[in-house]
Amino acid sequence: MARLSLKEPRTRFRRHLLQPEALQLIPEAMARKHSAIPLAVHDGILRVAMANPADIFALEALATQSQKRIEIEVASDEEIQDAIDFNYKAYDEIEKQISNIPLPSKTTDGQLELDNVINAPIAQALTLMIDEAVKARASDIHLQPQEDKLRVRYRIDGTLHDMLSLPLATATPLCSRIKILANMNIAEHHRPQDGQFSFNMKGRLLDIRVGTTPTVYGEMAALRLLDKSRANLALSELGFLPESLAKYEKMLKVPYGMILVSGPTGAGKTTTLYASVNCLDHVGQNIITIEDPVEYRFQSISQIQVNSRAGITFSSGLRSILRLDPDVILVGEVRDAETAKIAIQSALTGHLVLSSIHANDATGAIFRLLDLDVEPFLISSSLICVVAQRMVRKICPDCAHLVDAPLIEKMAYSKEIGEQRSEFLYGKGCKSCANTGYRGRTGIFEIMCISDEMKMILLNDVTATQLRTQAIKEGMIPLMKDGMLKVKAGITTPSEVLRNAYSAD
Repeated sequence: MARLSLKEPRTRFRRHLLQPEALQLIPEAMARKHSAIPLAVHDGILRVAMANPADIFALEALATQSQKRIEIEVASDEEIQDAIDFNYKAYDEIEKQISNIPLPSKTTDGQLELDNVINAPIAQALTLMIDEAVKARASDIHLQPQEDKLRVRYRIDGTLHDMLSLPLATATPLCSRIKILANMNIAEHHRPQDGQFSFNMKGRLLDIRVGTTPTVYGEMAALRLLDKSRANLALSELGFLPESLAKYEKMLKVPYGMILVSGPTGAGKTTTLYASVNCLDHVGQNIITIEDPVEYRFQSISQIQVNSRAGITFSSGLRSILRLDPDVILVGEVRDAETAKIAIQSALTGHLVLSSIHANDATGAIFRLLDLDVEPFLISSSLICVVAQRMVRKICPDCAHLVDAPLIEKMAYSKEIGEQRSEFLYGKGCKSCANTGYRGRTGIFEIMCISDEMKMILLNDVTATQLRTQAIKEGMIPLMKDGMLKVKAGITTPSEVLRNAYSAD
């Protein structure tokens, strides 16, 4: 066996410094088996990070496989597994499996033969696709048939990225495979369908919500990957400023009333609601939710799934919840006048009600309730606070550098923070962030507490500007300012804040 040398341990290694030439020398399966990842190769020496440098059998296997002398760096098992997930991509293997899929054949009644949608190549290709999406931290997979290809995109940090382009002939068998897993009707191609299935990825159970719909080029499928760790986030992990977090936690201690979380689709409203419920007393309180759909399951909490076919809607389910002696009620969304009125009546009769509502900002949520024919005196009597939020991408820490920003960004920052600044941190783009300059997301928030003064204003013929001016006077930090404070802290960029929060101000 080739000679070995051991370098001094390092606490971490940068994933984007790994050489592709080194990765090609050690297969992924061997790297996982021995908890080792190749870092670089030079002058016949392969530098490898290992969790257990005393494992002689692993060293022999790596040296034999690579035909190189091994130089070891010590790293934790968690670091190595994370680096393996990030660096070993399976796109070539997906295309290889796709090439083995036979063209869809038809039976006499026009249905796909079952063998063509459950055979090994298509199943393996879909498994690899989901596996790669999880590695890339994607929240969704989009399979979009086009005129001459199947476009595969992953939503990462809220933005869609093209990942694969597959032959159009694979669209039908892939969609059919998904339908089988999600217990959907494989014979129905002309109506939208939805379903759900679980995916076991290396001992970790992942829930996947599926939606399909017909398009002019075939059926499109969207897979939502539900990471259960997101359901266990604490409020302090969402991105609240310290003073905003203290204010919101104080509101959650009010025994009855309504708390609304507003924002557009994808703004993180459900995550905030779940984090809010997580910080409540699960033992001494009866907490019941009604959701559409139930994305994450909680112990010690009763969760109800909206099912219109069975007559379970937000309004009818909310009525039934009131007969179950609840202390806290979480309503997934206030969508209609009936749900809004029942939720407010629940808040007035001694329950803490948490819910989401589609509105651009905190004042917009109140006017949305007014649009749903809720009387102003009921809103002023029941509402505790409104939280408006957005999600912004965080700067990649591995490639952050100062950049001279455009004039509009400088002006926006100066307006909110009151100081002049010409340079801001931006990500240059590296392997760690898939050359986007961003990695991960955080929330920006505005919290409007309903004080006695606000209640008096609500009882009069108030305008949105008057309401917002009073809220800011009482200490509300607007969305735009909250975002720019995160720019000042080096968390995100002015362009991200302007892109997500500009319309709210």
